[in-house]
Formats: sequence, C-alpha cells, structure tokens
Amino acid sequence: MPLTIVQSDVTNPTFTPTPTITPTHTPTQHPSAACAVTYSMNDWGSGFTANVTIANNGSTAINGWTLAWAFPGSQTITNLWSGSYTQSGQSVSVTNLGYNANIPPNGNVNFGFNANYSGANARPAVFSLNGSLCSVNP
Repeated sequence: MPLTIVQSDVTNPTFTPTPTITPTHTPTQHPSAACAVTYSMNDWGSGFTANVTIANNGSTAINGWTLAWAFPGSQTITNLWSGSYTQSGQSVSVTNLGYNANIPPNGNVNFGFNANYSGANARPAVFSLNGSLCSVNP
C-alpha cells in the first residue's frame, strides 16, 4: 500500500496510508454435473455391503456406462451384483450389464457389492461416469 507523508511536524512526520484498489475475482459458474452418485454402506467392522445409485441429471439418455472411483484405503470387493467390475489396487471400474445399460434423463441405476477391508473404511470421494466427474450425494 503506498504511503503519503504529511509534513505537519518535521520531527514527527505523520504517515497516512493511501488505499489501493484490489480487483475482485468473480468465480466462474460451472454447470451442475450431468450425473450424481449416492454411495451408502452397511459396515460390520472388517467388511461391508455398499449400494451405489447413479443418477442421470442430463437431458439425454446414457447408453452404456462405466463408473470409476478409487478407494481411499484397503477396501477389496469380493462380489458385485448388477454390474461387472475390475479392481486394481484401490482403483475400481464398474460397467453396466445388458439389462441396465440405459439410464434415461432424470433416471437412475443401482448396483451393489460386498467388500473386505482393514483399518479405516472411508467412502470414496470422487466418482466419474464415462470419464466425466459426478457430484456425490451425502
């Protein structure tokens, strides 16, 4: 901030700050995600059952889907229904089956799985559907 010196008293000058204008930043508004994921689980201490719902918030149908996420811990899927999955370390991908490939606008699909873990069982924080990020419902 620049200073202006006022010479009212040479031995004791008074410093008066001159305000500067600071530009404000207006954040860019991003459209809401075209998909939303709800991840709920029933945990029993060393394992859990998870139910996952994918909602299509877009205006066009999704024909064929793959949902991907990374577990934050040691979670390992032991079996999954209403989809086909692959897991490599913490990374998981679930792909539709023939009967649930289509998610209409404002529609949803569900799948579930059982998994084991040790330590903490934190929820995944980020999900992507066909490569696009989804919002995550609490």
